[in-house]
Amino acid sequence: MKKMEQSDQALVEEGMEASIKKKSKISGSSINGWLFASPWVIGLILFYAFPLFSSIYYSFTTYSILSPGEFIGFSNYKQLMVDGIFWKSIYNTVYFAIFFVPLSIIIGVALAMLLNMRVKGMAVYRTIFFLPTLVPHVALAVLWMWLLNPGFGLVNGVLDAIGLTGPNWLGSVTWSKPSLILMSLWAIGQPVIIYLAGLGDIPQELYEAADVDGASWLQKTFKVTLPLLTPVIFFNLVMGAIGAFQQFTLPYTMTQGQGTPDNSLTFYVMYLYDNAFKYSKMGYASAMAWILFIVIMLLTAVIFISSKRWVHYQGK
Repeated sequence: MKKMEQSDQALVEEGMEASIKKKSKISGSSINGWLFASPWVIGLILFYAFPLFSSIYYSFTTYSILSPGEFIGFSNYKQLMVDGIFWKSIYNTVYFAIFFVPLSIIIGVALAMLLNMRVKGMAVYRTIFFLPTLVPHVALAVLWMWLLNPGFGLVNGVLDAIGLTGPNWLGSVTWSKPSLILMSLWAIGQPVIIYLAGLGDIPQELYEAADVDGASWLQKTFKVTLPLLTPVIFFNLVMGAIGAFQQFTLPYTMTQGQGTPDNSLTFYVMYLYDNAFKYSKMGYASAMAWILFIVIMLLTAVIFISSKRWVHYQGK
């Protein structure tokens, strides 16, 4: 009996030692993992998390770059409600988003379907449509400022050649935002590539079954292609909406930060940038940033909730 008890005790001790060694190995690997991830974690805390949460406090202060500022409660938010340029920037941004996002989806899907056809030299055509995406936005703005110049621009030159009078694109309150939408649509190559990937994921058997049933091209498009492409459309819709509300580089470059004519190209992020870095009103700009954050979050939530009704996934 004593020998059995001693052997059992020895087994228990060995098991405990093995467990301790295993735990020490796990803790050692965890420490090594944290050490490897520490540069990224420190960068996240210092350059993302800390500024993010600090801006919440700064939005309730008169903080500027040169002074810590004083706590003023909701005064910044109240001032925004009576700021005419603030509301003008909201109107310009919403106008751009309402027209650009649907048009980018419609044109993007149409181009992807054309580029998905089995035609000789299709790789060249795909490359041509994707190339504008690689052009920096500043260079893109300069290029289109020349194309849309009312005096010597190529667009008005073509219109004059066919007997039409071209408008003062970027110098007119009426045409300035449509001009910006046109420029932005010229560089939708990246969404087109994503749509192409979605089209390639649709099983060919479904098209063959539709052919057997005598479906026309239009019926296959609306009954097969578009329903199965809705997950990709959903992704581009979310990304496009977020990007539209953060429009900055093109209008800022074209107007040199002035938003002319008559603030028709003053977008929300432009006005936020001006308050932060031109007028040194960091507290005011922080309040604008958090309003933008809340609006984008609510818009994204609405899109996600509505997606349950119109997004169709294969196998569901």
